[in-house]
Amino acid sequence: MESDICIKFLKIGSPSLFGINFIIIVLNSIFQESYASNVLRPRGVPLSKSSFYDPSKSFTCFDGSWTIPFNYINDDYCDCSDGSDEPGTSACINGVFHCNNIGHIGQDISSTFVNDGVCDCCDTSDEYASSADCIDNCYLLGEVAREEARRMAEVQYEGYNIRKKMAEEGANIKKEKQARIEVLLKEKEKAQEIQAEKLSVKEAAEALEKEALEEYKAIEEEIKARQEKERKEKDENDAREAFEKLDENNDGLITIQELQANQVFDTNRDGEVSETEAQFYLQQKESIDLENFLISGWALMKPAYLHQKQLFTPPSPSEELPEEESGQTEEEASNYFSFCFISNLEYAVELSLDLVDIASEKSVTEESDKEYQSEYEAQEGLEDEDGDGDEEDEENEDYADEVEDLEATKAKEEGEEEEDEKEEKEDEIQYDPETQRLIDVANAARDDYKTADDQLRDIIKEIQNLQDGLTKDFGPNDEFRGFEGRCYEYTDREYVYKLCPFDSATQKQKNGHGETRLGSWGSWTGPAEDPYSIMKYTGGQGCWNGPQRSAEVRLNCGIENELTSVTEPNRCEYLFLFTTPAICNEPENSEKVHQHTEL
Repeated sequence: MESDICIKFLKIGSPSLFGINFIIIVLNSIFQESYASNVLRPRGVPLSKSSFYDPSKSFTCFDGSWTIPFNYINDDYCDCSDGSDEPGTSACINGVFHCNNIGHIGQDISSTFVNDGVCDCCDTSDEYASSADCIDNCYLLGEVAREEARRMAEVQYEGYNIRKKMAEEGANIKKEKQARIEVLLKEKEKAQEIQAEKLSVKEAAEALEKEALEEYKAIEEEIKARQEKERKEKDENDAREAFEKLDENNDGLITIQELQANQVFDTNRDGEVSETEAQFYLQQKESIDLENFLISGWALMKPAYLHQKQLFTPPSPSEELPEEESGQTEEEASNYFSFCFISNLEYAVELSLDLVDIASEKSVTEESDKEYQSEYEAQEGLEDEDGDGDEEDEENEDYADEVEDLEATKAKEEGEEEEDEKEEKEDEIQYDPETQRLIDVANAARDDYKTADDQLRDIIKEIQNLQDGLTKDFGPNDEFRGFEGRCYEYTDREYVYKLCPFDSATQKQKNGHGETRLGSWGSWTGPAEDPYSIMKYTGGQGCWNGPQRSAEVRLNCGIENELTSVTEPNRCEYLFLFTTPAICNEPENSEKVHQHTEL
């Protein structure tokens, strides 16, 4: 027995990190394995259940359903409904076979795997009566497992030391924020005093300004009334002018046929004005007279008609179609107007481009005339002799007239705009010097107050953000506080995932633009024994015909902060794996391990 133990120990290897403490643990494990292998019990029964299999007594099924003679155990016939009487055969489909796996880790497998020709136990015990050529490699697997355990113990030990530093850093950040809040609270008091002072100055200046402007109030109202009257008169004149042009036969009515003759009302741009399109502008009537045109018809036709001249500007609310006189609701009238406006916008753009093209053609023609003047003169001379130049001259004259008309229209519009601006300036009230001074003082006081108020708001906002940060749960010792404001990325074949702890989780296509929000920081959702092992991010962008996206972040011990994997196990539910020292717990007997690392 002692020689076997020595051989096992040599195969395991002498650990360097855990020293004597580790050796004692390994020797204890070997003694337990040796003891377990020498305890008499039926094949496939673990040591923990050997007391239930007493050869001197009858066997009672684990579920209590049946009591049978002990010699029925492992007789390749399933007597117990729970399969407990056949742990070493494949007779029961729900039986359990235990592999001792001495030198490695014990293992439970389904008893249906027993003698199936496949080596499931590393000690080959499951294929005791089959032709499978199994090799006992438990010691080799055990050495690999022990090496991995040693590596994980080293990671745990190093990670825990880093975690302590992270906790110290988190505590320092917390103290800095608390100190900053104290400074800001003092600045807030001063800012409030300044704001109150500026408010007092502003109110006093505005009171003087208001008193001075009272004298000009009647003048302002008179100017506004005059401007409104002029606007209405101009609009009515435009409406009457449009009615006269659209009423081609001067019978006092605009008919469907007359609208069909004007391409500006071709709202769908198919090359002709249909009867339906014409009736739309006539409010589903056959014709409209001047009175009804001024009341409601002009409001519908105005956008299309004036776009033809590039003169349209959206009407004020006072120009909306009257409900009681048009037979339409306010909403319907608004919809008609919007439809007409949008439909004719394309036409207006095309007309603008036509004007630019014509002007460009004229410029090119003028350059060509200068460059080839002699050739043109010679050609014109020949054409005059032949009598063929008259037709071309007429075409050139028509072209020139067209350009001249367009330029004249444009100049007229620009002149009208300049005249309107001039009239607006003339309508502006000219204050006396003292009143203007009071207005300037009030404006300056308002600016000063706004500056002071903005500064106070900024201070309050910063205090609120700092206080919110102090109330967040950054772990039992603030070891996670250093993550705030940092982000980590993981890239797979299609997406780039980004995790910003305590803020958000996002997804972006590698070759695309814009991010998809997978969720915002919610809470810690780990189990009671390890609550800080899982983060939950909720309220992400909704999936198409699905729920809102969400992400779960599972933390594992590691010596680096790294996002190692992202998957989508369920639709719109993402799983992030993140390694960090902040989750590394203190190793057992860490002081002894540290003291004896030289062994």
